[in-house]
Amino acid sequence: MTGQTTPRQAVHRLLDGLSTDGGARVVTGEPGCGRTAFLEYAAGSFRAGPVWHVRGGPGRAAPPLSGLRTLLRAAGRAAPVAGDGTAGEALFGLLRAAAGASPVLVCVDDAHLWDAASRAALGHAAARVRAAGVRAGLLLTVPGHRPVDRELAALPVLRLGPLAPGDAARVVDDVTGGAVDPGVREELLTAAEGNPALLLALVHRLSPAQLAGRRPLPRPLADGEALAGVAGGCLTGVPPDRADLLLTVAAAVHATGEPDADADLVRRAAGAGAARPLPEVLVLAEGRLRFRSTLLGRAVYAGAPPERRRAAHRALAACLTGTGTGGVLALLHRSWTTTGPAPALAAELAVAAACAPPVLRCRALTRAAELTADEAERAHRCTAAAEQALLAGRPSEALRLLDAARSRLAPASVRGGAQLLRGAVLLADGPVDDACESFLLAAGLLAGTDREAADAATLGAADAAWAAGDPTSCLHALAASGTYTPAAGAPAGGPGAEVPADGDGVVVGAGRVVAGGAVTAGRGVLGGGTPGAGPAGGEGAAVGSDADDAAPPSGLLRDHRDGMRAVLLGRFDRAAGPLRRVVERGLSGDGPEPLLRSASAGLMLGDLTAARRAGARALAAARTLGCAALEPRALEYLAYAELRAGRHQLARTHAEEGLRTASRTGQRNMAAHHHAVLALAASIEGEREIVAEHVAAALRTARRHGLAQAATLAQWAAARADLGAGRPREAADRLGPLVRPGVRRGHFAVWMLAVPCFVEATALAGRPEDAAAVVEDFALWAACGADPQAPAQLLRCRALLAAPDAAGPLYLRALERHEETAGDFERARTELLYGKWLRRRRRLREARNRLGEALMGFERCGAHLWAQQAAAESRAGGAAPGRPGAGELSRLTPQQLRIARRVAEGATNREVALSLSVSTRTVDYHLRNIFATLGVRSRVELVRLVEQPEKTGARP
Repeated sequence: MTGQTTPRQAVHRLLDGLSTDGGARVVTGEPGCGRTAFLEYAAGSFRAGPVWHVRGGPGRAAPPLSGLRTLLRAAGRAAPVAGDGTAGEALFGLLRAAAGASPVLVCVDDAHLWDAASRAALGHAAARVRAAGVRAGLLLTVPGHRPVDRELAALPVLRLGPLAPGDAARVVDDVTGGAVDPGVREELLTAAEGNPALLLALVHRLSPAQLAGRRPLPRPLADGEALAGVAGGCLTGVPPDRADLLLTVAAAVHATGEPDADADLVRRAAGAGAARPLPEVLVLAEGRLRFRSTLLGRAVYAGAPPERRRAAHRALAACLTGTGTGGVLALLHRSWTTTGPAPALAAELAVAAACAPPVLRCRALTRAAELTADEAERAHRCTAAAEQALLAGRPSEALRLLDAARSRLAPASVRGGAQLLRGAVLLADGPVDDACESFLLAAGLLAGTDREAADAATLGAADAAWAAGDPTSCLHALAASGTYTPAAGAPAGGPGAEVPADGDGVVVGAGRVVAGGAVTAGRGVLGGGTPGAGPAGGEGAAVGSDADDAAPPSGLLRDHRDGMRAVLLGRFDRAAGPLRRVVERGLSGDGPEPLLRSASAGLMLGDLTAARRAGARALAAARTLGCAALEPRALEYLAYAELRAGRHQLARTHAEEGLRTASRTGQRNMAAHHHAVLALAASIEGEREIVAEHVAAALRTARRHGLAQAATLAQWAAARADLGAGRPREAADRLGPLVRPGVRRGHFAVWMLAVPCFVEATALAGRPEDAAAVVEDFALWAACGADPQAPAQLLRCRALLAAPDAAGPLYLRALERHEETAGDFERARTELLYGKWLRRRRRLREARNRLGEALMGFERCGAHLWAQQAAAESRAGGAAPGRPGAGELSRLTPQQLRIARRVAEGATNREVALSLSVSTRTVDYHLRNIFATLGVRSRVELVRLVEQPEKTGARP
């Protein structure tokens, strides 16, 4: 179980599975993770049958089978015969008999404390229950800081992970009655690292005044005493010579912030030979040593006397080389031998950090800042460390470092750089209005010292305004960078407003929007973030200025600026040249930021092949360089490019990976956009439950952080799901406010993409007059050439609104334009609507041909509900019933089929949920429907049913 799954969700998921097929889990985790609470909740939540619940006691020297007899007495059963194998078989027989009437749950807390014979009997019975599919579940808890006993080692393990930040915050609020300062709460969460017991210990350690933020907190917050209170008992009995090795591992981990350390380095520093056995609390894997429990490692380090800690660091530093990464590590260890400011060492660390990967560079710069006495220099180094933290995908750490960088004595350039970086962090994981203000503040502070950085800040502000759906602020920010200067007295652009001309531009009448207002700078028309979304000098580098005294921008940035400016003015003819050069220059190198610009420009041009190529290379470059924060953005570009090309299943694959990386790197805003993509993909496949789940997830963050674009995409997905399910009136009502002019119109970069759905919904609902005006707006967008699907969609819209006898030629022209683009879904929709039109005019043979083409198209792209519509129309036109399906599996929806195949491969519900980026509750829901649809009662039957067509090659 990870921080993305709450303990209660894990319990209910387990219990559901144990109630149907039985099985066993060894529940483990680090000290204080809540194993006992987990088991008590499981025992109290099990309603399907009896629960046998016992707690293990000190029993290593107890008589054989004494633990098992304790369990059987608690269950009111007779004791089994003596002997490990016989006892295990007897226990299995009792469980099978008890499970005949109803499922049985066996809960054994601290099973490692039982005698070996009892553990062997438990392990044998659990293995038999699992193999036989008996409806008996066994949950056995053991500590995670030591190996699982060999008698239980063959059983599946469920490791309880740390609390998610939101769950941990709720624990603090519950315990304190909400009387805790937000800053103090954040420090508590950081120090506890999701460990429930440590979190509670830290809360109880503070006085009411400290909790309220009126008194300073103890430093360090999680000291040796607090850590020992949770994990100290786990070190009982460690020999003194082994204690030195443990401290050396802990010191190596503490210095770098990594979870493990080089085993050879540690052994040389500790004077421990490789042949000596390791303490059981350590794990050796691929030449790296780590603690089985990170909390235990922290307790070892914090609990050691200061001089012993410094000695360990001196020994480690002495064993390291003085160049490359080894040089940085040596300096880091030297830094932990000092007890006060060390300016010279800090300067060495800052210089050496340049050759380290982002995580280690962040650690080195953070330590350099801590050793720096000069306040301005310390602020500068904290800011540099925060930038590396952001690149490494640690936004919360970046914000903490930026808080430490605050200093009135720091020059404006340092304070401006910190605000520029804060804006980038908030843009990825915070309210975008706050990000916009941080960027604008940075622009003011940097204007006099670093024009390029100031331009980067104003472009960041434009990006934040874009995400918020505020075109006025977007244009004002671009004007501040010199990218765009409105004519005197010209109104701000935006939905329903004019786009100002500046000599070579065009003015569009009120009530219409230049489609370029919908494609600007990357995030436009499903394209990611506007240029200027990254840290100083990175993706957010300046796009240049028209001012005479401005430093000339690089060729790539100048072209990006010119192309963006032309697009905003609606001059797509003038945008093509500069944007094409951006694409080509980005693809000529291997830097992730230029490649992301190239992908953005490709999306603006409608060159989806180039956008996909640049996005894929940007993703590879980000992974190679360790820039984890850039991966979700590259995956977003790829997903949007595939959506626009009509390949929604590929879009779904990219978005699922993007969601995982965005969640892993703490970028909730990026995760919201990936949820929106997944909702759009699921709306094509007709998976209402999946659509609803992703829509809810996207809107949850979008509403809290002001992400108008993600919200509009999600709402469009919900409406398209309505349309696919044959509910055009609901779809029209949902889409109407998004696409019609007015204050509720959706994001200015997205609303026109939903127009074809709205037109179809209104026509099918008998209200075509509601869509007439928006079709003319959509015609402007289709004429821009940036969306390959738009020309055919426009003709289809006109056919839906045309007089009955005039629609046929328009449908035929639309189908001709579909031949120019890839993707089956949009063409199949046109074939379906044309087939309906033909059938209603009694041209049944032509209708059957068109509806057959539509059915094939929907089946090819997995649009299940849409295919059902086409089949129903075909039958209504007199077609024979459809051909026999490819076995029973053909009755499953695409998502159900994916889940069935993963389950047949042996995946657990949690593993299926993670692979599909959905909740386990959704997997449980679909699995119940799969069982009902196929008429199976267990996973074993499902495996047989899935494997049969796979073996014969008859994949449905």
